[in-house]
Amino acid sequence: MIKDYLRLIRVPQWIKNTFIFVPLLFSLNLFEFSFLSKTIAGFFIFCLTSSIVYVINDISDIEADRSHPFKKNRPLAAGRISLKSAYIVVAVLAVPVIISLLFFNYKFGILLFAYLLLNIFYSMSFKHIVILDIFSIAAGFMIRVVSGAYIINVEISYWLILTTMFISLFLASMKRHSELRLLIADQNTATRKVLSEYSTYLTGQISTVAASAVVICYALYTVSQRTVTIFGDERLIYTTPFVVFGIFRYMYLVYMNDEGENTTQMMIKDIPMIVTVSLYVITSVLIIYHLL
Repeated sequence: MIKDYLRLIRVPQWIKNTFIFVPLLFSLNLFEFSFLSKTIAGFFIFCLTSSIVYVINDISDIEADRSHPFKKNRPLAAGRISLKSAYIVVAVLAVPVIISLLFFNYKFGILLFAYLLLNIFYSMSFKHIVILDIFSIAAGFMIRVVSGAYIINVEISYWLILTTMFISLFLASMKRHSELRLLIADQNTATRKVLSEYSTYLTGQISTVAASAVVICYALYTVSQRTVTIFGDERLIYTTPFVVFGIFRYMYLVYMNDEGENTTQMMIKDIPMIVTVSLYVITSVLIIYHLL
């Protein structure tokens, strides 16, 4: 039962909330305990909030999930957890989230509420509207990054916000591409209604544009006058190859290996991707904090 409840709240998906650490890393406060502790606390609050969203989404999609080849094994769709228990889980998760808002500034609370509201609208409507569905996903990631800045009360570069938007658009369009490939391979597979508005060509084009924008925005961030002035170093540009390789590796896994429907599983299981992300973080820390 415990395993089923952990699957219900999607613990592996919490990795997406690490975007909240982006402002901390690039604000030169990574090793400041007060800033780090606040960000970690904010991270867990976002994790609980995102779990609330996942449970609500499963409640909303319970019938559709029962017809899906993979989602039918989810605890709620499979009947291992009742609807009543799912509602109780939402209530239990909401309590620490509400209480925690007393210890954060009001801007973080507003963004947290905006994130919850966005995802409720996504579950109810936006995910059925072509293009708006992937932009809703991108907005969720942008809210995470801006929230990370509000938690520690620092400014964040607009180039980083744009980079976040485009990388989340890239991941969302790749996910739609994978779902379309699955639908083509098995015509009897039940999938999202919005997929009828997409094609593999369209998702491929969106992915290409988004991937290009990620590289351009990130490269411009690393060489912008504000970045160079704050860090007192021009070498952050050398982290760009890791970003490019990560993008290309992800495209390879989706286009050549038919992966991509589960972004989180891909990120935590693909060794080259794990190595790339690790090297990027290590190199960035060494350069930004003048340890290299």
